[in-house]
Formats: sequence, C-alpha cells, structure tokens
Amino acid sequence: MNNSKKLIIAIDGFSSCGKSTVAKDLAKKLNYIYIDSGAMYRAITLFCLNNNLIKENNIDESKLKSLINKIKISFKYNTKTGEAETFLNGNNVEDEIRNVEVSENVSPISKIKFVRKNLVKQQQNLGKNKAIVMDGRDIGTTVFPKADIKIFMTADVDVRAERRYKELTQKGLNVSLEEIKENIKKRDHLDQNREISPLRKADDAIILDNSYLTPSEQLSWILDKIEQKTLNFKL
Repeated sequence: MNNSKKLIIAIDGFSSCGKSTVAKDLAKKLNYIYIDSGAMYRAITLFCLNNNLIKENNIDESKLKSLINKIKISFKYNTKTGEAETFLNGNNVEDEIRNVEVSENVSPISKIKFVRKNLVKQQQNLGKNKAIVMDGRDIGTTVFPKADIKIFMTADVDVRAERRYKELTQKGLNVSLEEIKENIKKRDHLDQNREISPLRKADDAIILDNSYLTPSEQLSWILDKIEQKTLNFKL
C-alpha cells in the first residue's frame, strides 16, 4: 500500500452485521488503527448497569452526567488473540459488553445527548492523524461526515441472528436464538428512530449486503472499492 495518503474509513450499519470483524481485518490489512465505537457505548452501558443507574428501563441521567467524565474507555491489543480489547476504567470488559443485557440497554444509552457528545469528541480526537478504521451507527454521518471512504453494511435479520447466536454460545453464554432475533429487531427500530444521530446511510456511502459473504469475501470487496475510489492505494 502507498502510505502517501492516509484515510479515514467509516463503516456503519445494522447490529450483528459483522461490522467489527471486517473493520478489524481491514485495519490489519492496511496497518491502520481500529476504533470500535460500538464498544465504547456498550462500555458506558455496562458502567450504568454495574452502578445501578438503570432501573426498570429508566436511566438515572442526572447521576450519569455527573460521572461521565470519570468513565475512561481504552483499547488494548491482545498479542495472543490478535484482537483489540475494550477496557473500562482499567478493567478488561470485552466479554461483558457483548452480553444480552448490555445489548438490550445500549440503544437508550446511546440516545443521550451528553453521552454521544463525550464519545464523539474522543473519537474525533483519535482520528486527527487519519489512518483509522472505525465502525458504528453514525460514523459516516456524524463523527466523520468527511470520511474518505464510507461503507454501509446490512444483512438479513435471520442471518444476523444466527451469527450472533453462534458467537455468544461459543463464549459459553446461555441464550436462545429467538431472544437474539427479537433483540436485533428491537435494536434496528431504536437505532433508526432515535432522535440524536439515527442510523442511516450517508449519501456517499457504498452499500455492502453481506448476508451470504464470508469475512474474507467482504474484506476483498471493500479493498476493491477502496482501490476503485482512491488511486493512491496499491492493494
């Protein structure tokens, strides 16, 4: 790859589409920094659950606002697994933030204006030097509206549920396929209809339907699009 031009690559899309997987693979391929924006919102959601800030579907926003600047989220590369892992105030929470309880509460947390403002600022600071790949719900529309490459990912809901079920059961979690499918449908509705930064395809984003594509096929597809769009790349 020709390093003369560093890019910001934004990958948005629906939950359980494999955004993080392909974003991580792409970052490795290009020797870019990978930033998991969804993990950041999940980490704040886990913080709220652990500190009893969510009770009967109600969020104590006043208390959360008083604590938001004390929530430190970072990513550390695990040399054994070859993956970046999420840390919340110094503790590895990579597995905890993927459980169903966090999934069911992350959309309401992500709708809170001061939470989004706090995390968007952190994300934009991480992108100042470019050479990053970031995935989420509003990366190409809100966080980096001038991103060099924008991908919008989607997939059939049944396919997404199967993928999520396999991922969680392989980690030893006791979940049902139907529960996961309903959670995904709920997440889709909430993400698309939230007042602040709803999930939508940026006008200049390229759609990737990966319902029947393997991770390697997805990566090749994106690399091909980058090559077509950016003459400075030698892939």
